[in-house]
Amino acid sequence: MAPLAIAMAAPHQFSFRSPELKLSSLNHPVSWSIYNGHGSNIVPRICPLKICAVTKLRIRKVLRQCGLHVPRKVEKDVPQSNGAKSSVDHVQLPNESGAAFQGAQIVKCSNDKTATGSDTKPSNEHQHQNQDSTVPSLCIAVIGATGELARSKVFPALFALYYSGYLPQNVGIFGYSRKKLSDMDLRDMIAGTLTCRVDHHENCEDKLEKFLAQTYHIDGGNSNREGMTKLNTKMMQIEGKGEANRIFYLSVPQEALLDVALSLADGAQSQHGWNRIIIEKPFGFDAISSQRITQSLQSKLEESQIYRIDHLLGKDLIENLTVMRFSNLVFEPLWSRTYIRNVQVVFSQECGIEARGRYFDGYGTLRDIVHSHILQTIALFAMEQPVSLDGEDIRNEKVKVLRSIRKLDLGDAVLGQLKDESNKAESYMKSLTPTFFAAALYIENARWDGVPFLIKTGMGLIKNRVEIRIQFRHVPGSLYREKFGQNIDLDTNELILRDQPEEAILLKVNNKVPGLGLQLDASELNLLYRDKYNVEMPDSYEHLLLDVIDGDNHLFMRSDEVAAAWEILSPVIHEIDQHQVTPELYEPGGRGPVGAYYLGAKHGVRWADE
Repeated sequence: MAPLAIAMAAPHQFSFRSPELKLSSLNHPVSWSIYNGHGSNIVPRICPLKICAVTKLRIRKVLRQCGLHVPRKVEKDVPQSNGAKSSVDHVQLPNESGAAFQGAQIVKCSNDKTATGSDTKPSNEHQHQNQDSTVPSLCIAVIGATGELARSKVFPALFALYYSGYLPQNVGIFGYSRKKLSDMDLRDMIAGTLTCRVDHHENCEDKLEKFLAQTYHIDGGNSNREGMTKLNTKMMQIEGKGEANRIFYLSVPQEALLDVALSLADGAQSQHGWNRIIIEKPFGFDAISSQRITQSLQSKLEESQIYRIDHLLGKDLIENLTVMRFSNLVFEPLWSRTYIRNVQVVFSQECGIEARGRYFDGYGTLRDIVHSHILQTIALFAMEQPVSLDGEDIRNEKVKVLRSIRKLDLGDAVLGQLKDESNKAESYMKSLTPTFFAAALYIENARWDGVPFLIKTGMGLIKNRVEIRIQFRHVPGSLYREKFGQNIDLDTNELILRDQPEEAILLKVNNKVPGLGLQLDASELNLLYRDKYNVEMPDSYEHLLLDVIDGDNHLFMRSDEVAAAWEILSPVIHEIDQHQVTPELYEPGGRGPVGAYYLGAKHGVRWADE
């Protein structure tokens, strides 16, 4: 056998030569340091078993390219000369005479099919078909599988659900793209992004292998109609004859959305189960384009099949809005204009525009964040108690709130644009696209009339902050007002629901400072999630994908919610587009445009982060 030289990524380096197999650098410095409790400053969330699994996959890929067969199950813990055990698998290579090299030993192989490289085990497709046909199968297709969103978020979320037991064993994961990739190419591409839970990683390696073995790539080619036919055929091969359910995640650019969705509706839907399609925001560029998209989708799909996803709505902060209010008697009576003075919704990011790419210059923070995330947060906060927790009942109440919000005027809004000092965004920030937006919204109904809802979102600000802050009214005729001095805001009770910089629920109350005399202080009663709950917080994509599997759509926008949200923003969007309104520039690492402070003062509100 001719000498083979296979170079793997450092520090794993393997060289194969006849007549023996030589393994070097078996002790991975990063993986061993994490096993011993060190290295948290290197890779804080890395799973040591994942390193071994990914390395094995790379070895197998190279061996297959050389025409060699590697069994799926091989021995572990290879004895070393110093008595230590290796964490990599024991690889066997057949030589020209039919022998297998096993470390420094030579073992004669029998002339059966396994030894000659022909595996007699049934393929993954057959394994799927042989399962109980009475158990419903689930196929999940990620359209745009090679994109950054799919690789960094969607596939890791799917594996996290699979690892935790939320996906059925007979699930099939499909990556659809226009690149000519094999199944192994896709598996190798996503393997490095898949991690197990840091708080429990039992059977991590086995589950990782099983998940990747059930992952396939479909080359869509130049025609989505033909590509969807291929996808449908492949799905049918593994589904068997029982109930077949399918989920399609459309991780595609907006300009390709309708072609992909309509082709999918015609050629890839299951005839023996439900079909659900996930669409990424933004949902159109304005009210007119959004309506056209909705009409086109509804010409082929039912509204109940469409899940418009905004990953920010999958955070525990959002889910806690209804829980805090409707399950605690202490809050429900206070949830109205009688006791609440103002509500602030803040979503600020440290990163600059260079982290969002060219897509952001086409939509900006107004269309990207405000239309879905901010307005959905307000709708969930301010809605009346629904009849039940059914998704449609919740969405019925949300759309009532959105329809009650006064149309936004430019006089009640502030536009800002981050100064580009690094020149990283120079190639695509040539327009007047705002990277900062602040506004005062009013809900014109009996519960919230006159209460300003101040929203603020921007990029390149002083810190990452995601929170909802409820400021209550002053105590009428307070006996202790003089104890707080001139600033009466110091005695304002506040309830803060925070996701960043760390998950917490805070309640600001007034109390007496211990000691002689009468001195008052405003203190925070805090519930820090990291102190109370010793669990790893799941990613928002995990939460939302599980909701899609369960058919829970309350965190996904219905078409009438989308239209109502565009109606609120249409006057501002029209004014910006028609008159080329110039945003106010602000410095990186600051608190945003000065105009935001004047906006707060105009509506009698002091921003919480001032």
